[in-house]
Amino acid sequence: MLTSVPGSSAYFLASFVTYSDSSKVSALGVHHRTLAEHGAVSAECAMEMASGARRAGNADMGVSITGIAGPGGGSDIKSVGLVYIAVDDAIESRVERFVFPGGREEVRAAAAENALRLLIERLRTTS
Repeated sequence: MLTSVPGSSAYFLASFVTYSDSSKVSALGVHHRTLAEHGAVSAECAMEMASGARRAGNADMGVSITGIAGPGGGSDIKSVGLVYIAVDDAIESRVERFVFPGGREEVRAAAAENALRLLIERLRTTS
């Protein structure tokens, strides 16, 4: 969504797709303990991912999304549609929990749109 805008290279420095737990650890510095205690789909993991993305990308802000888009993978504790989105700018970090309805593509689209909303809100407060 961000890089479809011409000239986005002026503000978009890097992205990381860390689907596996091991890639969250190696690419973004998520702690093994966080994954063991809270799981990959958690507020704690989302915060560490956003902070790690900011640092690894040498950027002013980092944004992360972690969730269960479905159709499988959900449980009684963490249902399909559960998503955590975090924004980190080294001064302030924020994470929000969502449960989006719909199928896999609807959950993914809603997560991306809400990640942009949180990023824009944070940018407005730092300007």
